[in-house]
Amino acid sequence: MSLKDFFIALSENQTLNSAAQKYGYQLGAQTVVAGTNIDEVVESIKALNAQGIACTVDNLGEFVFEKSAALAAKEQILTVIERIHSENLDAHISLKPSQLGLDIDYDFCYENLKDIVALANEYQIFVNFDMENYARLHPSFELLEALHAEYGNVGTVIQAYFFESDDNVERFKDYRLRLVKGAYKEDPSVAFQDKVDIDRKFIDQIEYHLLHGKFTSIATHDHNIINHVKQFVKEHDIPNEKFEFQMLYGFRTDMQVSLAKEGYNFCTYVPFGQDWYGYFMRRLAERPQNINLVTKQVFNKKTNTFLAVAAGAFLLGRVTKKRK
Repeated sequence: MSLKDFFIALSENQTLNSAAQKYGYQLGAQTVVAGTNIDEVVESIKALNAQGIACTVDNLGEFVFEKSAALAAKEQILTVIERIHSENLDAHISLKPSQLGLDIDYDFCYENLKDIVALANEYQIFVNFDMENYARLHPSFELLEALHAEYGNVGTVIQAYFFESDDNVERFKDYRLRLVKGAYKEDPSVAFQDKVDIDRKFIDQIEYHLLHGKFTSIATHDHNIINHVKQFVKEHDIPNEKFEFQMLYGFRTDMQVSLAKEGYNFCTYVPFGQDWYGYFMRRLAERPQNINLVTKQVFNKKTNTFLAVAAGAFLLGRVTKKRK
């Protein structure tokens, strides 16, 4: 099993997710999560805004299978939108359709999303639909297009590792897009598995959308790709107003500030809440180098103990399944 597969498997373990919620801040989660509540995340946004950095705010949540949980998530996101507006923050919303009920009922999810998008539209706040695994990809796109027909303040994410991603970049070229490599474990029948292939598709899609798209958010910690983009926009006279770089809260913070000081639009992906575990494991899975980026900041004795227990629980589960 690869390191990526290992962290993806950990991200999908509900028992470990529950344990992480209970002990998260003791494990050092505050270095990658911008607060456990709205007041804390607002202060984190203000600190980033003061450095010339915009924010996209994610109310973390996994394994939503009850309508009550989806409705609670919706109310939380609506409150965040109100705070962004009332405090004049340089921030917008990122959300996952599954958190708003996609795995429960399509129409129920649509109504929740519509409430969020409508309020954000009233305040001229952008809403980004984060993409999840392949099983949720097309329903999420359908929700996006239905809402985009009525509201103009929505966009989405294209994951480069899917075979169909070139077509989707073309399909949504008139949308504001965040381009990423991809962070889930996907079947070889639908997604590239080799890093070289994924990186090539990622760069191709960045270049295409920079030339033909509405607005491009380039979400990567890879300095080689960032340097490539800098050179590409210079050679093609692409104005800064057409794109931004994005990174995750707590990762490569010096580079985030440096890019903003260089005059590039920069946006930090700011997650908050207790439900940090699945998010964090996927960040380690999508780019194992992220382990090195946060080792000194995050990993302490308690964190290492937790990961050791997590690994043991995961491996024990695999052995148990095989015996059955």
